[in-house]
Amino acid sequence: MNLYRLLRPALFALDPETAHRVAVLALKAGLGEAYARKDDPILATRVWNRDFPNPVGLAAGFDKNGEAPDAILGLGFGFAEAGTVTPKPQAGNPRPRLFRLVEDEALINRMGFNNDGVEAMAARLSRRARHGVVGVNIGRNKDSVDDVADFVGCATRLAPFADYLVVNVSSPNTPGLRALQEREPLARLLEAVRGACDKATTAGARPPLMVKIAPDLVDDDLRDIAEVARALPVDGLIATNTTIARPGRGATFNAREDSLARPPELRSARRAETGGLSGKPLFEDSTRVLAKLYTLTGGAIPLIGVGGIASGRDAYAKIRAGASLVQLYTALVYEGPGLVGRIKRELADCLRRDGFASVAAAVGADHR
Repeated sequence: MNLYRLLRPALFALDPETAHRVAVLALKAGLGEAYARKDDPILATRVWNRDFPNPVGLAAGFDKNGEAPDAILGLGFGFAEAGTVTPKPQAGNPRPRLFRLVEDEALINRMGFNNDGVEAMAARLSRRARHGVVGVNIGRNKDSVDDVADFVGCATRLAPFADYLVVNVSSPNTPGLRALQEREPLARLLEAVRGACDKATTAGARPPLMVKIAPDLVDDDLRDIAEVARALPVDGLIATNTTIARPGRGATFNAREDSLARPPELRSARRAETGGLSGKPLFEDSTRVLAKLYTLTGGAIPLIGVGGIASGRDAYAKIRAGASLVQLYTALVYEGPGLVGRIKRELADCLRRDGFASVAAAVGADHR
């Protein structure tokens, strides 16, 4: 019997943000240990000279303050991403700011980078034994007067403790942040952050540096980002963050069918809330962006595919589109922690069915 299915009505009786806090506290108390299983060897992969027991990670947004990264890994994830963290503690936007779209298996959030600040994150991560891969997603404060200084400050403080760092320039809930995805501001920002990481770590110990981008970019924007990433160079790109668009308003690329598809209109009464949409409705657009980035970078830069993953088949589609690793979050709200194991089993079956001996062998298969 699926225990989460029994508990879900009680959790959904709580407002989404309170339910989220309950989940974090439950993990900190060790209630996720029952889900740990040995991974199928076919899922093991190596990216950035780091070994991952499987390619399925938890996206930023769940463990905003680095409170439970090892408990998250204990659920069966191959890696975890903490954050988004900002230099100063930040309350975020007024509540309510997180909404379930149950009929659509989606969420809309306008959290606004609520977090305890970089010093609290650094203190927690410095106490870790560093078993397993834990990345950190960094951002800027809402009232920042110097965007670059905010990112540099976070990178300087966290580079010694992070297995990778993510520059988040794509949240729709911090005014002006997405403008940093433009070519020249992005190049300046990444060069500064990369230099800060080099100074904050010993020779050869700089954590891989990634950029998380939006799904709402046009092709020219994606081309600029790809060129900046290859020139700097950047170690990876994460595609994608949440979307400000709402499905059903136009045709989108279907990565599995190489055709145009029209996602169904959102059905939930909460569909008009402002903020970033995540979950199943994001799958097509995020995969389209992922596939384009793989082509634009020539497969030379590792990509992490995020957006709408709710099954092993979804994860496999991201990998075939160009992702070396994948992340999920929203589907956990609806399916619970048992989803992680199911995704891994389905992914292993997909790889074997199509004759791939490893995850790495399947990366970008749709482009060959």
